Amino acid sequence: MKEFTSCKESINNCIENKYFSIAHLHTEEETMSIHIHDCYEVYYSISGGKQFLIDNKLYDINPGDLFVINQFESHYVSQINKMIHERIVISIHPDFLKAISSNKTDLSYCFTHRDENFSHKIQLNKEQQNRFIYFINKIISADGFGADMIEYSSFIELITNFTKIFVDNKDSLSSYYKYNNQIQEIIRYINDNVSENITVKHLADHFFLSESYICRIFKLATGTTINKYITARRISIAKALLSNALSINDVYIQCGFNDYSNFLKAFKKAVGVSPKKYSTFSLN
Repeated sequence: MKEFTSCKESINNCIENKYFSIAHLHTEEETMSIHIHDCYEVYYSISGGKQFLIDNKLYDINPGDLFVINQFESHYVSQINKMIHERIVISIHPDFLKAISSNKTDLSYCFTHRDENFSHKIQLNKEQQNRFIYFINKIISADGFGADMIEYSSFIELITNFTKIFVDNKDSLSSYYKYNNQIQEIIRYINDNVSENITVKHLADHFFLSESYICRIFKLATGTTINKYITARRISIAKALLSNALSINDVYIQCGFNDYSNFLKAFKKAVGVSPKKYSTFSLN
C-alpha cells in the first residue's frame, strides 16, 4: 500500500476507493482549519507538543496517544510549539469498515459509540505502541504475490486490536479531555444553544466578558476562533441529520443557520458538495 505524505491526499484516496489509506507525516502540511470529512480517522501521535480540539472536547497530544474521530465530528490540531510533530493518520471509509465487521464484532464501535463521557483518546502503552507500528509497517511494506491479502488481513488485525482496547477501557477514559472551567462553560453553552443565533457579542454579554477578551481566551485554549467553531459544530450536526433522512429545510433551521443561502455556502465549503448531493450520497 502506498504511504501518503499528505493527509489531504490520503483522505481523497480513501473516499475515492471506499477503502482505507495511511499517511505518515514527518513534516508540517499547511495547517487545516477546523474541518469535517466523510471518513473515519485514526490519529496516532509519535511525538507530542500539540492540542486536539474534537467537537466539544480539547485534548493534549502526547507520544503514544491514539485518537478516533468519526465523519460527523469537527476537529482541529493546534500547535503549542514549533517542534516537528510526527504522526500516523489512517483514513477509513465507513462502508468498508461496516463490510468487514461481523455480527459479534462491530469494528466501527469506537467511531459510533458516543455518550457524554466518551473520550476520543486512549494512551497506548509501550507494548500496544509497538504492536500498532508493527501492523502499520506490515501493511505499507506488503509487496508481490498476495500483497492485497496481507494488507487487508493486517488491517483487520490492527483495527480489531485497538477497538478491543477502547471497548475494554471505555469506562476509564473520560479524564483524558480537559480545558479550563471558563472555556468549558463557553463550549458547553455554544453546544446547548447551537440552533440559536449565537454571536460573539451574545457570548460576551452572557459571560460578562469583553468581546476581545472572550475571543482571545477561546483562540488561546482551542486554537480556533469562536465563529469557526460554531460553524463547524453546525455543519457536523447537519451532516448527521442529513444522513438520517431529514429534509434540508428542517436541517438548516435546526442547525442555527438563519437562511438557506448561508447554510449552502458554509456546507459546500466544509464538505465539498451541496447538502442535496450529500444527502443523496449518504442515503444510497
